[in-house]
Amino acid sequence: MNRRDFVATSLNVAGVAAAGALTSPLSPALAHAMTAPLANDTTAPRATRKILIAGGGFRTKFIAYMAQLTGKTRPRICFLPTASADSPQSAIGFYQACAPLNVEPFVQNVFIESLSQTQGWDEVLLSADAIVCSGGNTLNQQAIWKAQGIDVVLRQAWDRGIVLGGASAGSLCWFEEGTTDSRPKALSIVKCLGFLKGSHSPHYDAEAGRRPLYHKLIGSGEMKPGYACDNDAGIYFEDNEVKRVVHTRAEARVYHVSVVNGQVVEKVMQPEMI
Repeated sequence: MNRRDFVATSLNVAGVAAAGALTSPLSPALAHAMTAPLANDTTAPRATRKILIAGGGFRTKFIAYMAQLTGKTRPRICFLPTASADSPQSAIGFYQACAPLNVEPFVQNVFIESLSQTQGWDEVLLSADAIVCSGGNTLNQQAIWKAQGIDVVLRQAWDRGIVLGGASAGSLCWFEEGTTDSRPKALSIVKCLGFLKGSHSPHYDAEAGRRPLYHKLIGSGEMKPGYACDNDAGIYFEDNEVKRVVHTRAEARVYHVSVVNGQVVEKVMQPEMI
């Protein structure tokens, strides 16, 4: 066969194969591969990244709002009590807060061993519709998450649109930095995941040392401007934009603290009742 005949024959065979592929049913895997967006396709829609925080008191009404944000009829809500050292009392409190709600609550401890913990962190956390992180010791929480690789999985969860949140250590953990009582003797600075830009101070009305220290650190430039939340008050963020300021107690407030013309300015952000 000469070169011209070989090329013509090859083209005819390819054409027949293509025609057959068009008339034959595709396998589900092949159909998905053909319609799925490419990894570098910038036109593919990205999930809305959601975080709901409170200064303290992430109980039934906050969890109900979080459930609503998932868009699911009966969302699976994971409780991650790392900051409380997987305290059973913390887990019981979470289940009690969820009891009146149409949600599927479950707890994921981190003080585990592989014989009984047969799923990876990604399998567990990415199967949830929302993740609530407990209060407690933020410094220890961050160290454990980084050692276990949970920080990476939480970033994946955020990017996928799984609603993240919590109060106290469970609110502070999402910011770049904030004030913490995680060390001996005095309140201090803790560096966190940095999903939310800037700083955060929880328990703003509940612990006397929080407000003066937050003002001092922001005024001196040691800490970035950010958001302070009273107990029972919080913020819902989409990406890094404040979408709604909320509370469950009439007196509870949210504040944005920054420096203007060399002076610390505390701006009240009036919340809505939930």
